[in-house]
Amino acid sequence: MSAAPDDKLRELLDDFDAAMLVTRRPNGALRSRPMAVAGLDADGTLWFLTQDDSGKIDEINTDHHVNVAMQSSLKFVSISGKAALVKDTRKVEELWNEAWKVWFPGGKDDPHLVLLKVQGETGEYWDNSGASGIKYLIEAGKAYLSGTRPDVEGDPKIHAKVAL
Repeated sequence: MSAAPDDKLRELLDDFDAAMLVTRRPNGALRSRPMAVAGLDADGTLWFLTQDDSGKIDEINTDHHVNVAMQSSLKFVSISGKAALVKDTRKVEELWNEAWKVWFPGGKDDPHLVLLKVQGETGEYWDNSGASGIKYLIEAGKAYLSGTRPDVEGDPKIHAKVAL
């Protein structure tokens, strides 16, 4: 397991198959919706599949800044970046999962299927699993007893902010 924050972030991203995609509506309000993670490139680019007539398309065309949030019981990731719509049949073929036919009745050739590419600019993670979780619990216990906050800011195995 790598201790470099950018490597750790990418390692954590591999653990998630679903995310909340946050977009901004034309009136400025934020909107979140669950999305299946279709793929993750080595450079941290996230891929999702969506329909070309969904509300998120209008929102992204108005403001392409997005946030992708992922959470399990002990791991948390937040990626902020820019979204772009991509029509690429080869990429769809590469990413396709037959279970997605539920949302795309025409399968990978569905005429309304479009890729949503999210290129992260910044990321942040919190990992309270395994040995990191034990360390966090110790720090949390010390903080509770001393009336302070847990000291985990300097440990990239537990928490870090990353420029992507």
